[in-house]
Amino acid sequence: MMKEIDISYRTMFAELAQRTLDGQFLSDFPLEGWFVTVTVKGRDYWYFDLPTPEGKDKRSYVGPQSDDAITARVMAHKEIKDNVRERRRMVSTLRRAGLPGPDNFAGDITKALADAGLFRLRAVLIGSVAFSTYAGMLGVRLPSSAMQTGDADFAQDFAISAGVQDSLPPVLEVLQSVDPEFRAVPHEADKARVVAFQNAKGYRVEFLTGNRGSDDYTGKPSPMPALGGASAENLRFLDYLIYEPVRTVLLFREGVNVLVPAPERYAVHKLIVSSRRFTDTLGRVKADKDLTQASLLFQALVETRHESELTDAWAEAWDRGDSWKDGICHGLLRLPHKGVEALGKALGSEMPDLETLRAKTRQK
Repeated sequence: MMKEIDISYRTMFAELAQRTLDGQFLSDFPLEGWFVTVTVKGRDYWYFDLPTPEGKDKRSYVGPQSDDAITARVMAHKEIKDNVRERRRMVSTLRRAGLPGPDNFAGDITKALADAGLFRLRAVLIGSVAFSTYAGMLGVRLPSSAMQTGDADFAQDFAISAGVQDSLPPVLEVLQSVDPEFRAVPHEADKARVVAFQNAKGYRVEFLTGNRGSDDYTGKPSPMPALGGASAENLRFLDYLIYEPVRTVLLFREGVNVLVPAPERYAVHKLIVSSRRFTDTLGRVKADKDLTQASLLFQALVETRHESELTDAWAEAWDRGDSWKDGICHGLLRLPHKGVEALGKALGSEMPDLETLRAKTRQK
């Protein structure tokens, strides 16, 4: 069985997540400004107006009024307090208790982008750096070997990027504040656009978006108005992954407030994309890592009594069409045994029969 984390540490993790949001909120929205409501396409959003020496208010995106955590902080803005030293102590305590965090470089990159406003603009941290947050979120111990990475990936929905009417500072400048050797990498299909940045050691930061329902966009960069001059690579299945992301904390320095995919969506998505990796050595290594992470999360979700969320995420993916089903089934055939067991326990009679799947595969 997967070992659960002591309740005291789970409580501390949840409190730290709240405190990091408070701290980021105060950093993003100084007390001398004020909040306003803006209605866009029938929905109400919070924006923040800050006076400037030139006499013209600077307006920044805050978030939808339907986000209860954001609206509560808007209403209590003057009363929010932040103690950075106490947050650092909490992060240190949680790390010593065995909860994972990112390596220092990935932490620096994520923090710099967070401070620049990336998550305020509803971008989502994905990949193995995001995976490291699920241990504290679900209250289980996850092996650090499943979190090793040489890159950092971030995703944003195209409609959000186009609709927030706000933007990061130039992304390259933000990254170069961490490592001056970062450079822009032109996209292969459109040299005028940049979706990735890389330093001299090969560490890569990439921006992604969903392909908006058509394969015509796959392999082409999309301009993203909110990403500080960066575009984003269109990928299939990504819209499913980043739908209704979860706010949590990355255990680095005083804690970094981030948005990550819901763990059940992350697990199902990894099952799908594992089947679409290239069959060279690197592709096989990445596919194995996908399946390891999916298996661990299936186990964690079942053991922490989140079967209903998992079955809902599974059903949504399964019902999206034949290509989705094919990806799920191919991934399922290579999923580690413990992951299969956990998934079967959650799905019950809805679990595909592996022997039938293997027979169909042999016939092709």
